[in-house]
Amino acid sequence: MGTLIRLEHVSKHYVQGEIVTKALDDVTMTVKLGEILVILGSSGSGKTTLLNVISGLDTVTSGTIYFDERDISHFSDYQMTKFRKENVGFIFQTYNLLAHLNVYENVQVGAQLGRKELRGDIDAILKTVGLDEHRSKEMHQLSGGQQQRVAIARAIAKQPFVMFCDEPTGALDEATGKMVLDSLVAINKTYKTTMVIITHNPGIALIGDRIIRMNSGRIVEMGPNPHKLAPQAIPWG
Repeated sequence: MGTLIRLEHVSKHYVQGEIVTKALDDVTMTVKLGEILVILGSSGSGKTTLLNVISGLDTVTSGTIYFDERDISHFSDYQMTKFRKENVGFIFQTYNLLAHLNVYENVQVGAQLGRKELRGDIDAILKTVGLDEHRSKEMHQLSGGQQQRVAIARAIAKQPFVMFCDEPTGALDEATGKMVLDSLVAINKTYKTTMVIITHNPGIALIGDRIIRMNSGRIVEMGPNPHKLAPQAIPWG
């Protein structure tokens, strides 16, 4: 499994007066092509900051980030916007869907943002995330879990090389959250899309191929997951 993203001695500091907060402190790591990588940590551990700098939503204070061996650490705002558009997809706790469009149309918006003409059929993507029978429904007709799966389908329709998922089940109950995780695993398996998932839930981490544990802006443990489980089998909470 090749390396898609590589971080070398990355730090992110915030300065307020004389106070320096080390949100990331000398982080070195990789994201492998086609894997599900889970970044696990409590609130304030640095996991969201790490996701933001890896994905290009934020800049680093020091260190280097390589994406497919390209140094993206010092991209201009224009270069970074173009990079994100062409290479990455995002899933957040908030779904950010267009309320005036139906399921199919929301996913079509993602396809229009893609690197090239959509390789697959939108209906096939909807089937992968379990929404093929809901293609004509509007957002107010869907549950929270269904809306999150629309967001996943829209992100994959963009054909990203990697999807960054920031607490994708944070606003969902166990049954619904596991259905959303099922969709993420199905996308990874079907489209070979690299996944980076951040969570505070140790159970969710068990769907990953590798797990990175963070505390106080540093990686405290990193390695393969010897007990990988299907989403429906993980403990919750």
